[in-house]
Amino acid sequence: MHTTIFISPHRNNYNQMPKHLMILGTASHVGKSVLAAAFCHIFSKTAPTAPFKAQNMSLNSWITKDGGEIGIAQAIQAWAAGIEPTVDMNPVLLKPKGDRLSQVIILGRPAYDRAAGDYYESINEVSGIVNGALARLGEIYDLIVIEGAGGAAEINLYERDIVNIGCARSVKPDIILVGDIERGGVFASLYGTIELLPDDIRALVRGFIINKFRGDYEILKPGILQLEEITGLPVFGVVPYADIAIPSEDSVSIADKKDLERPIDIAVIRLPRISNFTDFEPLEAFANVRYIPLYSDLGNPDLIIIPGTKNTTADLVEMREQGMDKRIIDMAKMRSVPVIGICGGYQMLGRTIVDRGFEGSVAEISGMGLLDVETTFERYEKQTRQVTKQVTAGGPIIGSISGEAVSGYEIHTGDTISARPVFGDDGCIDESELIFGTYLHGLFENENVRSALLGYLYRKKGISMEGVSFEIVDREEGIRKFAELVERYVDVPAIREIIGAVPHL
Repeated sequence: MHTTIFISPHRNNYNQMPKHLMILGTASHVGKSVLAAAFCHIFSKTAPTAPFKAQNMSLNSWITKDGGEIGIAQAIQAWAAGIEPTVDMNPVLLKPKGDRLSQVIILGRPAYDRAAGDYYESINEVSGIVNGALARLGEIYDLIVIEGAGGAAEINLYERDIVNIGCARSVKPDIILVGDIERGGVFASLYGTIELLPDDIRALVRGFIINKFRGDYEILKPGILQLEEITGLPVFGVVPYADIAIPSEDSVSIADKKDLERPIDIAVIRLPRISNFTDFEPLEAFANVRYIPLYSDLGNPDLIIIPGTKNTTADLVEMREQGMDKRIIDMAKMRSVPVIGICGGYQMLGRTIVDRGFEGSVAEISGMGLLDVETTFERYEKQTRQVTKQVTAGGPIIGSISGEAVSGYEIHTGDTISARPVFGDDGCIDESELIFGTYLHGLFENENVRSALLGYLYRKKGISMEGVSFEIVDREEGIRKFAELVERYVDVPAIREIIGAVPHL
């Protein structure tokens, strides 16, 4: 899946208490997660460093080696630090299911479904779990880089905010506040956030970083000087906007994706509860990957992908209401457009889905009928594991790699019965061998799968393959490039000095 060489975690000095650097933001999507990853990479060169986020809300997740589920952002940050992701790095993960309901993942395992109000009633118990995870990391690592959530100054949530306020009060970290200049109003958002923070948290803020800058720094400079004067805090740096390949943290990032000039057009159905759409980011270097809302026309795609979802039955019903299922079926049957379903998308491609009350009310609904499978949901149990399978199907798309190994990870509920598996005992392929589904997330990170799929699409369109390679830069390379950018534009030595007292920092 990735090429990191993991180091064995250890403490340089067991008598030394760990230090904590916290990255808070003025809002969601300001760059907290990638900046935390950059600092994990930078500081891990000189001291054992680990990431931490008390609570994440995201449908893009990662499965640890022991089968625990965490937000993908913390997995990326762990790779940036050169260590293996663990559930302690993201002890609480909320996966929205719709209607204000979320599945609550505690220490990597599904615990229960909760509405927002009910969840906050148990916040003291959850806070204890968070503190325990943070303490365990502190027994191993000298520096913990903590990522906040959303905007730090959510004044209506202070009494129950375990991610920003609660975590800061627990370990009293050195805080850097990040603002996003791309949407405007960065000075107001930084100053307003500082002013609205509780006094004890405001005292922990050491300075600012302005992110996603495009333009002339000299025009920005007077505002920086005034912000520093009125707050008494330094601006550590202004990071330019960078188009660097780092997996997206959540669905907010879909809006940032742009149509590109590529020889191949791939339509990914943007389900209302789409999950793990990072599955398709490895294809973006070679194809125009479009995320298509249910109400939209498909255009003229070379490939259709139905992604994972947090609620298969609900999204299938909405797909049917918008007529998207019929448009996909017509493309597949009338024009022989290949269709691939991943996880929930695989389940939708089948004949029937039987829900015995797990995803909603008890019901049996028809699937799209493109694959000869039936899926049943009947227990609150999720299969989460990293896997390696062998390609066992043939056909024009993946027949060229039959017998080869592929790696991925599973995150799914429901049991699916298939007579024509694709990868060992997993998945199903139709008789044309142009339509298949699988439970394997991360499928397209396998170079052999990418090469087989894109090679087929190239040949079908009559595009020369001479000199074409479908090799991609590994995830860590994108992180390293962004960390280099941060070191160039941020006063990292000043931040090292502020953290202080960490051996070798």
